[in-house]
Amino acid sequence: MDISADKGISMGDMPQFSMEVNQALLKEDDDLLRQIFSQVFRHHHPDVANKVDVIFSLAQAWSLSESDGDFEMLEKRLEALKPDERILVASAFSQLLNLHNLTEEIVTARLEKAQRLGEVEQSTRSTNKSLQRLVNVNDVSPEEVHKALCNQNVELVFTAHPTQATRQSLLKKYSKIRSEMGRLHNTRMSPYERFECLEEIRSQIEAAWRTDEIRRKKPTPQDESRQGLTYFHETIYNGLPKFLRRIDTALSNIGQPRLPLDATPFTFGSWMGGDRDGNPFVTPQTTRDVVIGARISATDLLMQQIETLMFELSVWRASPELKAKAAEISAKQERANLVDTSSFIEGQKKAVHEIKFSCSSEPFRVVLSEIRDRLRVTRDVLHFATNHPTISLTEALREEPLAYSDPEELLDLLKLCYQSLHDTNDESMANSKLLDVIRQARTFGLHLCKLDIRQESTKHEEAMDAITKHLGLGSFKEWDEEKRMEFLLRELDNKRPLLPHDLPMSEEVADVINTFKMLAQLPSDSLGAYIISMAHTASDVLVVVLLQKECGVTAYLRVAPLFETLDDLEYAETAMRQLFSSSWYLNHIGGKQECMIGYSDSGKDAGRMAAAWGLYEVQEKLVKAADEFGVHMTLFHGRGGTVGRGGAPAHLAVLSQPPKTIKGTLRVTVQGEVMEQQFGEKEIAFRTMDLYTGAVLEATLAPISEPKPEWRETMKKMSEVSCEAYRSVVRGNEKFIDFFQSLTPVSELGKMNIGSRPAKRRAAGSIDTLRAIPWIFAWTQIRFHLPVWLGLGEALKKIVDDGGEKILSEMYQKWTFFRVTLDMLEMVFAKADPRIVKVYERHLVNKDLRNLADDLLDRFYQTESAMLQVMKHPGLLSSQSTAFLQQKLQLRAPYVAPLNILQVYCLKILRSVENGTPIQEVIPDYELTDKALALMSRGQNDPLVAAVEDTMIITMKGIAAGMQNTG
Repeated sequence: MDISADKGISMGDMPQFSMEVNQALLKEDDDLLRQIFSQVFRHHHPDVANKVDVIFSLAQAWSLSESDGDFEMLEKRLEALKPDERILVASAFSQLLNLHNLTEEIVTARLEKAQRLGEVEQSTRSTNKSLQRLVNVNDVSPEEVHKALCNQNVELVFTAHPTQATRQSLLKKYSKIRSEMGRLHNTRMSPYERFECLEEIRSQIEAAWRTDEIRRKKPTPQDESRQGLTYFHETIYNGLPKFLRRIDTALSNIGQPRLPLDATPFTFGSWMGGDRDGNPFVTPQTTRDVVIGARISATDLLMQQIETLMFELSVWRASPELKAKAAEISAKQERANLVDTSSFIEGQKKAVHEIKFSCSSEPFRVVLSEIRDRLRVTRDVLHFATNHPTISLTEALREEPLAYSDPEELLDLLKLCYQSLHDTNDESMANSKLLDVIRQARTFGLHLCKLDIRQESTKHEEAMDAITKHLGLGSFKEWDEEKRMEFLLRELDNKRPLLPHDLPMSEEVADVINTFKMLAQLPSDSLGAYIISMAHTASDVLVVVLLQKECGVTAYLRVAPLFETLDDLEYAETAMRQLFSSSWYLNHIGGKQECMIGYSDSGKDAGRMAAAWGLYEVQEKLVKAADEFGVHMTLFHGRGGTVGRGGAPAHLAVLSQPPKTIKGTLRVTVQGEVMEQQFGEKEIAFRTMDLYTGAVLEATLAPISEPKPEWRETMKKMSEVSCEAYRSVVRGNEKFIDFFQSLTPVSELGKMNIGSRPAKRRAAGSIDTLRAIPWIFAWTQIRFHLPVWLGLGEALKKIVDDGGEKILSEMYQKWTFFRVTLDMLEMVFAKADPRIVKVYERHLVNKDLRNLADDLLDRFYQTESAMLQVMKHPGLLSSQSTAFLQQKLQLRAPYVAPLNILQVYCLKILRSVENGTPIQEVIPDYELTDKALALMSRGQNDPLVAAVEDTMIITMKGIAAGMQNTG
């Protein structure tokens, strides 16, 4: 989700915020980091440093002049570089883009802090402003606002989608640079301290430069999970209670009490290690590993908080109930050493330095030490389970009496401490650190984040088919929907087991069955939803419920169908009504249903405009169907980072949904690079939670008005025209696949090793089997963004030609959904560069395919013109509100253009080698020095080939950083 429109911030001593100051600060920080990097680069590579400076100056000149002469000079300079120099130049510009992105994050963080300090006007997109607006403008009573917030839940789900191009090792170093830059801006320093701060920034920049930015092997799902968990350790776990305190304050401002202890306005989920759709590396054992890893992190984090709390709550006065509990614990500790009774861990004793607390003088510490010690045992059991992969984790925790298997047990003791402080009139202590720890324990529990399981519907169908065939019942796959539903409902109501012990299973069927059996062995509080990708029918849902029953899952995972293609979106309402019409299913779900809607595959299938309208309509229909059956519908939005995969600023993304479809609950995926953009820094993490909370609250209590009938009719026509135009190119032109594969680096993306899963669901070479991420990623790399705009120009032209320009302008001015759609499109056009596309075409596309390139470029310009005509904008990003975004893009442009040109050269060379031309003929007269050989031998191929591959991969990472999006 590209939050490119975020504003900057004035200096701390500036009484008023101004866009001009904000822009100046961004450039100031950009210049500082570029100068430090240049010093580091010149120190290590004096022979190449001048070339980098000249290339940057030429790129800067071309970005400003846009003249063909400046571009030719830039091309000649880059073409003249030797293979080893190309690696260094590409890496330099890639690093400079990452450092520039840091400056943008720093400006955003400074704005957040200045707003909270009252130095600048607070953003209207905040929870506090939302509460004020609801009460003062929308006439919602403060009591109603409080009740809604108490019941509200936004769950952000971290996924392992391979869109984070930057290595975790580098992200850590950039985080340290960001922290030091924060000190530089926000701390009064002596000259010595300032010098030391700048030296630390230089040290981290040098460390980043000396770190290999290429992943030499693919990450495992376990690696991806560990990387995702770092955000909990660094920003989320300690940031959440601080954010909840801000909500308390905002509630106080409208005369309402703080949130109750059990309120969870924000929770987190994960797909890392649970998303097996098209990823053969996610096995049942993988799922077990990541669940244990998350529980170990949750236990460690909570134990740290408990130990801190023990030192704070040294008071002796307590309620009779707490004193009694402390006496009970002390007596138990006297009878037996806590750890000695462990059935899993033997021979361990309490550390000799630990203090034994008195139940009479330090009752809180006695109770908290009990929690701490039991958390230790819990962690020991988890480590034991890690080393013994065949034991059931649920049974291991349950059989160890001192381990926590249920977080409520722990929470009851914390609440007892909280109530005791209130009983003794020590409310300030109760509402300090203890309140934060209770909220952390309530939100993150012993699981940290709930793991969703995702699998494609056909895999479940094949497993059920194997069962019915083995039992002589026929082929489940060949049955029609009515027969399937009848069979599934009958078996779900049948106490007799269906799954035979001697079932012969293919490898794929065994994986499905063993996954469900593994889920039966995992603690239910660690598991979230079971997502069925490519869901088509009601029976797809019931198959998953039945497989859970047959494989011993007692606490069923809620089943959420994921509707992705345009056809599936259109059929979704029918499928859900069929399910709700079943009394068995209605009783099973207990009045709650979750449906996921996919922005990625729907966009790839029908184009962005048709997909956007299909998604809008399906939300309305699903919620309406659920309402008719008395079911609360939670919509799960499968958004990516790019506009082509549904990306948009968080607040606008929520408020542009259909009115009355968000009713206090929302789930959204946070994918790849978006995790770093939204949670890589504590101020920005705070802002992310603030944006979602305020937006969901407003969407719930004061939904926007319904679109006019003529607007809906216009969108329907546009959807039809755009879909037809999009598919006529992507599916109807037989040359398109060859054109796409030659123009873009789609075939080479796998070399980046940025994710554990393959780029295609199946081996066939078609758009249908290609995943949405590489589809978007490839077009983003060449800065054409075709999936976002293709078809829209024809749709807008059709409406205008039919006399509908006035309606389109009214829709843009008054309909949030349409305005956000076009605003995001404008941003994409601003990031695009047809001149760069022509470079790719000239060097990589066969002459017989160039007519298609010319046709698409004509469509690009026509779409841009039609869009600006409707928006009444004289040019791209020409309004005052987008001036800062325009400056960001202008600052990035001189870094990105050289990377695009270098990428074209690399692709041309590698494809020649793949076609049989020896590398020495492609790169003649090159003398390999020892220094160059060391630089070029990090890959596994011939040094020259390895050098070209490395340069190409670095350009991919750098361009992704420049676009601030990958897939």
